[in-house]
Amino acid sequence: MLRGMVFDIEKAEYSTIVSTHVGIAHTRWATHGEPSERNSHPQSSGEDNSFMVVHNGIITNFKDIKQFLEKENYTFTSETDTEVIPKLAHYIYHHREEGETLSFTEVVERVISQLEGAFALVFKSTVFPKQVVAVKRGSPLLVGIKSERDISMDKVNVSYRERRNSGDKAFNIGGQSAEYFFASDASALIEHTDRVIYLEDDDVTSIVDGSLRINRLQKHAKTDETTSRQITTLRLQLQQIMKGNYSTFMEKEIHEQPDSIMNTMRGRIDFNTNTVRLGGYFPTLTPSRGAGESSSSLAELLITAG
Repeated sequence: MLRGMVFDIEKAEYSTIVSTHVGIAHTRWATHGEPSERNSHPQSSGEDNSFMVVHNGIITNFKDIKQFLEKENYTFTSETDTEVIPKLAHYIYHHREEGETLSFTEVVERVISQLEGAFALVFKSTVFPKQVVAVKRGSPLLVGIKSERDISMDKVNVSYRERRNSGDKAFNIGGQSAEYFFASDASALIEHTDRVIYLEDDDVTSIVDGSLRINRLQKHAKTDETTSRQITTLRLQLQQIMKGNYSTFMEKEIHEQPDSIMNTMRGRIDFNTNTVRLGGYFPTLTPSRGAGESSSSLAELLITAG
């Protein structure tokens, strides 16, 4: 079934001119449910498709959210954990207080405050046309920036809700047309651009009218040491993404295991408190006091056990 559907893409019509400049898609089947069109992404808020979401990760409390939304007369058509997200966005937007104005970013912020687990999400909505909002927690997400000329800026400022105001400046390529790409891995972007921003957990990134903003709900003294995100230049080459000098992809993946393990554990070990966060899949693991086990040996133990 999948082979036929992939091959049919070759017959797609690419010469049609479309009016939109924003699109979202997912290149894999959903984690929950059988491979089928109804379980694939993007998932929708309903027949009007007023909110659409693509999702990488897992929502551990989706059953509770689904049960709540079903009581509010929402109908589910997929077996995925993802479908609760656009429906929750729809519920939040349409149940705002009388006279209250919500931006797309604010809707997304309220959605993620109800989610548990690890996720990277990209939202699109007919309520907020030509806008896209992305957020991550525990799952990787980066933004690629492509422009006609070299980008002179090397960072994007972060705006915090308690200090957010209409005067906050958004990132834009002064006078230039620009393209923005969201992806979970740099290898998906290197073909288009080598200028990227690695987003941090709970960064809510929006693109409106060609300008990019990074927002956060609140500033944490320990984790938010910087008020900006660096625009970095990828050193990857297309050859590195493919097999490189290895004879097979399996051989390449075997030799990449040390880096894969480091990337998997990155951001999940807090050496100050000797705690480990596994992206929402399991409760926080804390070394027992007096055990004489340092955070580094804990990491070694986890990597060896994995």
